Amino acid sequence: MNIADLDNEMRAWRRHLHENPELGFEETKTAEFVTQKLRDFAFEDVKTGIGETGVVARLKLGTGKRQIALRADMDCLRIHETTNLSYASKTPGQMHACGHDGHTTMLLGAAAVLAKEGGFDGTVHFLFQPAEEWGQGMKAMIRDGLGSDIQFDEVYGLHNRPGLPVGAFEICSGPFMGAEDGFRIRVRGMGGHASRPQDCRDAIVCAASIVNELQSIISRTVDPAKLAVVSVTSISGDNVKNAISSEAIIEGDCRHFDYTVGQAIEVAMRRIAQGVGMAHGCEAQVEYDRVFVPLINDSDATQYCLAAAKKVFDADAINSNAAPMGASEDFAHVLSIAPGAFANIGNGDSAPLHNSAYDFNDDALIHGVRWFVELVRQRLPARE
Repeated sequence: MNIADLDNEMRAWRRHLHENPELGFEETKTAEFVTQKLRDFAFEDVKTGIGETGVVARLKLGTGKRQIALRADMDCLRIHETTNLSYASKTPGQMHACGHDGHTTMLLGAAAVLAKEGGFDGTVHFLFQPAEEWGQGMKAMIRDGLGSDIQFDEVYGLHNRPGLPVGAFEICSGPFMGAEDGFRIRVRGMGGHASRPQDCRDAIVCAASIVNELQSIISRTVDPAKLAVVSVTSISGDNVKNAISSEAIIEGDCRHFDYTVGQAIEVAMRRIAQGVGMAHGCEAQVEYDRVFVPLINDSDATQYCLAAAKKVFDADAINSNAAPMGASEDFAHVLSIAPGAFANIGNGDSAPLHNSAYDFNDDALIHGVRWFVELVRQRLPARE
């Protein structure tokens, strides 16, 4: 297959997807686009509706028994695009601000090359996942048979990273991306007239004290050698300027790389909320939700990724000991099914992820395709 021709096609695919973003579990047109392309590549085994809107395609060559999976995400973010590009989002308030349009395109490109040229012996599963941004898509695909009806021995994924030069590759063994735990603390007091605080139990004052005490969790509960963050991102009350609030809501986000750290944070948060609430004559209830689990790269799978990268990227553009990132990634859930690894490739000097001015760099597409193809051929070597 002529790589230059494929590169031009992929740019068109990516820009089409960018113009037509869809939120998690609403990726119906995206799934249709993916499915049609796979049919065009002569795929015979394409399953739709896996995890509501996900697509799984299978390509088998030869007699090899081993199976690997490659994954891309399809959903967009609820962000209004400000790029003014000719292919900017046609849907107000929705845009591909994380590069999932590029990830989907790279996996389609790899499917096209492998279907046309082969060069491997075994089975490849192409996983097009919905609802990554919500941290729900992979769990939905697992409920619909991924790992049970659809089995594989290893699984791999890629993400773009702004600030990393195009043509660069990075990965590390072990913890690579953080867990995300969300929390909501509901404080109930007794409201009343702002002129008579003695008759009230002020939920806002109590909530403010809780917020202050939450800052001690990392410094006094978590081992200093372990990375963790607790961030309060929202606080609200009854929103009446001349009335003392009867209720306040504190919301926020925790990041860590170790399940035991998450447990310790939750225990400390409940203790603080209850204790401070009692001190103020209020009640405080904590809802703690584990949305994303830590992404832990398998050590062997990491080495396989690096072996493929050495055939695709310049040696001085490969970082095998990348720093772990606090951002979270739904790919982590599929690692409960099979060992695997997740890597970053460069998006160049672009706006940050989740920014209204972000755009995936089309020059990175061919690098991702070549890496996926090389990885498949190394892990499922063709018989001579």
